[in-house]
Amino acid sequence: MGEGKKKLTDEIMIGPRKAQNRFMIQAMETNMEDESGNPSERTIQRYEDLARGDAGLITLEAISVTRESRARDNQLMIMPQNEQALTHFMDRVHAANPKSLVVFQLTHSGELSNPEFSRRVTPNPLPGLGGELLSEEDVDRILDEYVTAAKIAYNAGADGIDLKLCHGYLGSQMIRPHNDRNWKYGGSWENRTRFPYELMERIRKAVPDKNFLIGSKISAWEGFPGGFGTEGPHSPVMDLTEPLKLIKGLEERGASYIVQSAGSPGITISLTQVDKHIPYYAYLHQYWAKEFRKALKPETVVIGSNFSPFRNGKNDLCAVTPEESDLLSYGEWCVNDDVCDMIALGRQSFADPYLPKKVCEGKEDEIKWCVLCDCCLELLIQQSKVGCVVHDKFATDELVRTRKEKGKLKVHHT
Repeated sequence: MGEGKKKLTDEIMIGPRKAQNRFMIQAMETNMEDESGNPSERTIQRYEDLARGDAGLITLEAISVTRESRARDNQLMIMPQNEQALTHFMDRVHAANPKSLVVFQLTHSGELSNPEFSRRVTPNPLPGLGGELLSEEDVDRILDEYVTAAKIAYNAGADGIDLKLCHGYLGSQMIRPHNDRNWKYGGSWENRTRFPYELMERIRKAVPDKNFLIGSKISAWEGFPGGFGTEGPHSPVMDLTEPLKLIKGLEERGASYIVQSAGSPGITISLTQVDKHIPYYAYLHQYWAKEFRKALKPETVVIGSNFSPFRNGKNDLCAVTPEESDLLSYGEWCVNDDVCDMIALGRQSFADPYLPKKVCEGKEDEIKWCVLCDCCLELLIQQSKVGCVVHDKFATDELVRTRKEKGKLKVHHT
């Protein structure tokens, strides 16, 4: 791909904060929290490892602003009763490495909430999902919960927050064209963006410290009729007009970074999490990231997704050499070619939380690579504790237990 001036090991400013390199860790849920939604010791150890692994930016897995509606039985919670535990968590992670920036991904599961143990709600039911219709009063209350959560994150010592507007959760449900109800939070573009824009404005006012970062992860195209990034409530055809307007609106309201993603895992999983049978889908993510990059100001950081499929060049991509298509070479090319400013690692962060450190120290040959078996996804769907079954015996034992108790789950479409 050729050499350029920018390296993955280079520092980068995210707002007023300095990230020590161009590696970002995605918000990967682990289902390892205690019965109160506090980080367990194993949760803390995972993020201590990520911090010691020298990632420039680490995103805490999706942390719910409410216990009423959630997708995971053992999901992280961020309510007043969790503040002390989250403060202890951040003390431990920052002690492991004060240079790694840590942001909390705030979420509400909406229609993806599991009705077995929580309330499934929706702004407008999708076929096959459903849920109780949200009222305007419900959404007003949820907005309050997000603002409270942001203040808790700040008090606990987090370096910022990520407003989750992706992957089919409530944030993306509110902004997609399918939310065509005639109500305060739906129908027109102005109404559908009331939820994210008010969140940005209210959180920035509630936490006026400019060192506290605010960003958002966004699905550029959900890939089904009426999904975000489509041309209308009944069309699956991709149209980036609204996604580009959204990120510019977030930037105007104080967002210092945008994480590019795509899909809704319950519907279009291979868009969100490219599997090994269709590795070239990852190229779509770089297209979306570059469109995001072109739409925003140079100082707003764009973080690209789905780099794990490139691995160490053993990725079954055609018409390109393994040396050009491995994660590190291709990721560096993306940074140099202004596709994105940072690269995000999701499944790869389960396989080896120390990848950034190994790259910075020139020990690339010691990296443990993700093999894209997607057993981590299987564990997540089955409400089991999540990890890399290839490189972590605890996760391997958890997979054996899960399959014995619940049966093997097919997660690929081959």
